[in-house]
Amino acid sequence: MSGSVGLGRRRGRGLGLWILVFVLVLVAGHALYWRWATQRLEQGFLAWAADRRAHGWVVRAGEPGRGGWPLAATVSVPGLHVEGGQNDIPDGFAWDAERVRLSVRLLQPRSLSISAEGNQRLRLSDLPEIPYTADRLHADVPFEPGVPAHVADIVARDLRAGMPSGKEAASGLTIGLLQVHGEVRPAAPQGEPVLAFTTSAEAIGLPPDVRWALGSRISSLSINGALNGPLPRVPGLVHRATAWRDGGGSLAIQRLALGWGPLGLTGSATLALDMRLQPMGTGTARIVGYAETLDALAASGAITKQAAMAAKALAGLIARIPADGGRPEIEVPLTLQDRTLSIRQIPLARIPELLWPPE
Repeated sequence: MSGSVGLGRRRGRGLGLWILVFVLVLVAGHALYWRWATQRLEQGFLAWAADRRAHGWVVRAGEPGRGGWPLAATVSVPGLHVEGGQNDIPDGFAWDAERVRLSVRLLQPRSLSISAEGNQRLRLSDLPEIPYTADRLHADVPFEPGVPAHVADIVARDLRAGMPSGKEAASGLTIGLLQVHGEVRPAAPQGEPVLAFTTSAEAIGLPPDVRWALGSRISSLSINGALNGPLPRVPGLVHRATAWRDGGGSLAIQRLALGWGPLGLTGSATLALDMRLQPMGTGTARIVGYAETLDALAASGAITKQAAMAAKALAGLIARIPADGGRPEIEVPLTLQDRTLSIRQIPLARIPELLWPPE
């Protein structure tokens, strides 16, 4: 009897030892996989930076650091500076981030997460540099080594940006939540979208040192649209815009929704460029709070009192009350031609001229 008990104990100890060995092998294998994944991620970043430099870009960064074990492979890049894009944007653009974190979940290695952290700065063309920061700012990109990414999802929470206001001062723009989905199709034929996008923003605080006719807070804004191509690869922005226009290029705003002060607006539009490379197009808009909005615009000087009175008179004739008893609403056609925005051929506002850089 005692011999059977001893044999059982030895078998139990042997089984426990095998389980321990299996766990140690599993942990070691996982660690090796993490090390290989972080190496690949770091090599991918360095290869991207080298490729950008070979195309005339400036890319500077500190020494990458690895982390994320045991759930993710993470590479942290401090002090990243990226500058270039002169072929697509006059004077190019520049972006600085205190830290950029690249991460791939070890159990979901086909999605790359890119997080920008700390203080950041963005410059587009010859416009003043914009400093900004956010509690959370990251992009998720489908990840396949050797294949350029064509889809991205971007999320920003509590975004705070310093908008230029005069020679030295900067006033703040804040966005509580910003979400963007974009899909690029470089080889799209004529009539097909080369860029499809969906963007939405909530709790937008406008710079307080400007008198906004409808108030300094936009409750919500969302835009779904597509840029129809193809985009010509000819030198010079003006030549490229001209070729895009002549090839039937257009910007389709499939849905726009805006809540700003008394104004509630939904609509759609199709825009293109006229012979002077100025925006033109047609659309429709469904508006609630139109009377209060027109009064506010006239009071601020954004439109004339005569234009506000004419628009209100027309709106009163075509307004309808929804079946559920909500606020009166109007649905009107819009046209943009010769830089003039009109409702039913009644001029409403003059659009600033779109200035193109000299070739």
